[in-house]
Amino acid sequence: MTGLGYTVPAVLAVAAVCGWELAFLRTGLFRRPSYWVAMAIVLAFQIPVDGWLTKLSAPVVNYAPGQLTGLRFPWDIPVEDFLFGFALVTSALLLWERQGRGPVPGPVRGQEHGPVPGPGRGRGAHDPKGELR
Repeated sequence: MTGLGYTVPAVLAVAAVCGWELAFLRTGLFRRPSYWVAMAIVLAFQIPVDGWLTKLSAPVVNYAPGQLTGLRFPWDIPVEDFLFGFALVTSALLLWERQGRGPVPGPVRGQEHGPVPGPGRGRGAHDPKGELR
């Protein structure tokens, strides 16, 4: 191991999620105040829970010391936990945003020329130009 077996994946997770949003998804999530409020709410719960789980005096969760940077803030929380938390919550919100937008436009198998209009929509046999009467 490199001595940073938890740090490197945490940094890569943040870079991957941010890159995914900025280069591919482009939902605009990072520009929304509601996203940052949600992240503040997550932190408000993450800090006391993670602080209790990782406290050095009586840890519930133990990390191999050689796999972390050793930076712990606040209390005894490894900074890597915040990186993974950011990546996890942000990726969940991005997936939620993406799901809410519906499928990416394009032909559906068997409908290469688009969907067939139903009654009262689009062009019908009685109105070849699709004009309203």
